Amino acid sequence: MRINTDELSSGIKVTFHIEYRTGPEKKLCMAGSTAAPGEEPFTGVQEMHRRDNGLWTLQLTLPSSVRAVSYRYLLVDADGETVTEPWERPHRAVFDTSAAVYHLHDRWQETPPDITLYSSAFTEAVYARTAAAAQPPDNTRRTLVIRVPNPRTGKKQHLAIAGNQAALGCWLPEQAREMDGSDFPEWEIRLNADELTFPLEYKFLLRDGTGQAVRWETGENRRWHRFPSDAAVTVVLSCHPFREGLPPWKGAGTVLPVFSLRSEQSFGIGDLHDLKQLIDWAALTNQSLIQVLPVNDTTRTRTWDDSYPYSAISIYALHPLYVSLTEMGVLKDARKRAFYRRMQQALNAEEDVDYEAVAKYKTDCCRDFFAQEGAAVLAGAAFRLFWETERAWLEPYAAFCYYRDKYRTADFSTWGEHAAFRPDREHRLCAAGSEARPEIAFTCFLQFVLHTQFRDVADHARRKGIILKGDLPIGIHRSSVEAWTEPALFNPGGQAGAPPDAFSDRGQNWFFPTYNWDVMEKDDFAWWKKRLRALERDFTALRMDHILGFFRIWEIPIDCVDGLCGHFRPALPLTADEIEAWGLPFREAFLRARIHRRHAAELLGDMAAEVIETFLMPEGDEHFILKPFCNTQRKVNALFERSDAVSAKVRDALLTIACEVLFLADPFEPAKYHPRISASTSFACRELTPEEQQAFDRLSSHFFYERHNAFWKEVALKRLTPLVHATGMMICGEDLGMIPEPVHEVMSRLHILSLELERAPKTSGTEFACLQTLPPASVCTTSTHDMPPLRSWWQEDPERTRRYYRQALHGEGPAPAACTPGLAGQILRSHLNASSMLTVIPLQDWLAMSETLRHPRPERERINIPAHPHHRWRYRMHLSLETLLAADDFNRQIRTLIAESGRDTRRESAGNTGEVI
Repeated sequence: MRINTDELSSGIKVTFHIEYRTGPEKKLCMAGSTAAPGEEPFTGVQEMHRRDNGLWTLQLTLPSSVRAVSYRYLLVDADGETVTEPWERPHRAVFDTSAAVYHLHDRWQETPPDITLYSSAFTEAVYARTAAAAQPPDNTRRTLVIRVPNPRTGKKQHLAIAGNQAALGCWLPEQAREMDGSDFPEWEIRLNADELTFPLEYKFLLRDGTGQAVRWETGENRRWHRFPSDAAVTVVLSCHPFREGLPPWKGAGTVLPVFSLRSEQSFGIGDLHDLKQLIDWAALTNQSLIQVLPVNDTTRTRTWDDSYPYSAISIYALHPLYVSLTEMGVLKDARKRAFYRRMQQALNAEEDVDYEAVAKYKTDCCRDFFAQEGAAVLAGAAFRLFWETERAWLEPYAAFCYYRDKYRTADFSTWGEHAAFRPDREHRLCAAGSEARPEIAFTCFLQFVLHTQFRDVADHARRKGIILKGDLPIGIHRSSVEAWTEPALFNPGGQAGAPPDAFSDRGQNWFFPTYNWDVMEKDDFAWWKKRLRALERDFTALRMDHILGFFRIWEIPIDCVDGLCGHFRPALPLTADEIEAWGLPFREAFLRARIHRRHAAELLGDMAAEVIETFLMPEGDEHFILKPFCNTQRKVNALFERSDAVSAKVRDALLTIACEVLFLADPFEPAKYHPRISASTSFACRELTPEEQQAFDRLSSHFFYERHNAFWKEVALKRLTPLVHATGMMICGEDLGMIPEPVHEVMSRLHILSLELERAPKTSGTEFACLQTLPPASVCTTSTHDMPPLRSWWQEDPERTRRYYRQALHGEGPAPAACTPGLAGQILRSHLNASSMLTVIPLQDWLAMSETLRHPRPERERINIPAHPHHRWRYRMHLSLETLLAADDFNRQIRTLIAESGRDTRRESAGNTGEVI
């Protein structure tokens, strides 16, 4: 901190004090910044002075215009290596005019064991405070300020301080001094030092809204022994956190996509008004969290292809189909109003979302309302503020939508002169008087309505004490606003996906462009930080989709359609010499997609002769390769775009032949290679000798599970650390699939909650996870949107169900053929009793407990099938939210389960928790 240390008669004299014991070869420093009005910020590092008994001090004189300083302590060794405080939150001091001398007594900030409670999920939702009344001016010249952090304070509770003298109530709880929570979760009290005697003994306690004591902190009394003699001095004590002595916080919640909601007011698809009702139901049943899937605009074709919520065309724009027509307003035209009412009733009567019909009629209704009210809205102060605040993304998005409709495709590479984004031109396109202005205005109007409604939903959740958890997709669509406006950030020659796993034995291709992380790193990942800042305005928690992608992504060549021929990026590919060191002589043939004659006959069966004649050509005497017109998976897929069962079988065989390689050449490093994933089961591997097969298996196992561990740990920390520190949201990672060894360590270090499923254990050799030994910093769930819900899973594999029934449920005899309400309740109870911080249940699985509320056909409850890249996302809850809110017996059952599992945070938030003082 480069601050003038000369004595300035008009300055503020500040002494920093901290206790930290270390050897003589190390020194303690302070780094920070402060800015006075009209001045440049002071920044830098100052060495502190070592005193006796591990005490360190630093005296500075600040200009009298300085009102605040933010700083951190650093430990520096003889080589200049630094260690920062484990807790990333900086210290902050605020100065007023009541004193010219300040003594700041700090503590080295270790990470609190309840670090998650300091996230906005708790400070802005579960334990959110109402705005505190303005504090009266403090004219005290000699002030003792005591601060203590405590996030676990119910909305109707407050922190108080009691002590060994009259100014602190002489230890009487009812006379304890109430502390100020304006800077929650930090609590503060300002005491007139002249009314105190030293040494001072004190302790903190929690009181309810009536002033009754709820709980004293545990441990010994706190003490302070001295106070300086200056005439005008403020001493600030930053205390260790409130010692609550409670079990770890636990909560429960529900996950459901917005499109799956149903109410009497919605228009064939869930909307933002419905989301408010789901939040009401969560509050009614004493849940703490509602989780949704991504809500960004995916409109490219206005067909079913747009129903995939993880394929956004904008990372900022909300999906137009989620607008609440009820809250938007009423059409004055009676004929049109009646027409849309009939369409609403017809679409709401459908069992699932009819995506294309909803998109057409809901958009038409919005256009009619814009024609009626648009001019007035666009002229209003609220819209003008929205435009100025969001213009950086809104203007390119509006231009993109205009060109998409003009050219009838979102593939901007086909837009001719508009294929390359030009900010000045797009600005003129959006300006008043442009021929595109009417369409641009409608697009901006709709986003204004959507963002206004969503902000209302977010505020509603905060008022109800419900954590609203969003979803950050790992990718964007290659035909998206961001790919158009910031092409340097993306690699269009690669496709993001996932290697083969339990969801898909051929891997998954999400068709997203991969990221150019090296470019993103140059500005400290500003693109990601902007995304997080936009999300945290409405969400207080976030699911990081496929967090493994921050360690490495599965990159698939652009001419492939499935994930088998992908490779990890970044990675450490092998040289030919390294391959041979494993005992496998390297051959160029390992890189060519080909199939042996005998294997072709085995693969193709009675179609062999015809398929070979049409699609294959010989390579040497023993092998076939694909003919040039079908020598990539993408070419094969194009040939069989409309296929019957027979031609689909041929297509699948040709797709398999296209992957018959043992190694893949790295696209960036010449003469380096990746072993093909799952190649041990390929026809190509069967051509190796037994010794070569064993060598290939050893090589592959080491490559995929050991070689990259230290490398990927370094990569992930470099990418994730600045992102996690850029947001106050509670971060949860979706860490399923092929999990590298360092994932758990990195997520734990960055306080990212993991995702845990009983049916997808992370311990090798285990079929079902033990729910009582899951990591406390985790989210436990019964199923995800990529899995069959509980009842469908039960019927999927009877033999597996039998093992689960005996091992996990301790059932006797044969397992029931169907998951009964009683069994569902037993399974949910065990998940609620898990050691995870959060248990989040899909709505379908909650409803499985009720004979009257559960879906009559469990197979209709599935949201997604990952193995089907063109799956239609259309599941919609079969009963209305109004019915769910009125289901008293069912809701009482959920409240009971939540209370019995210790996840009822409403009781804790409301007032006295019943603990003995």
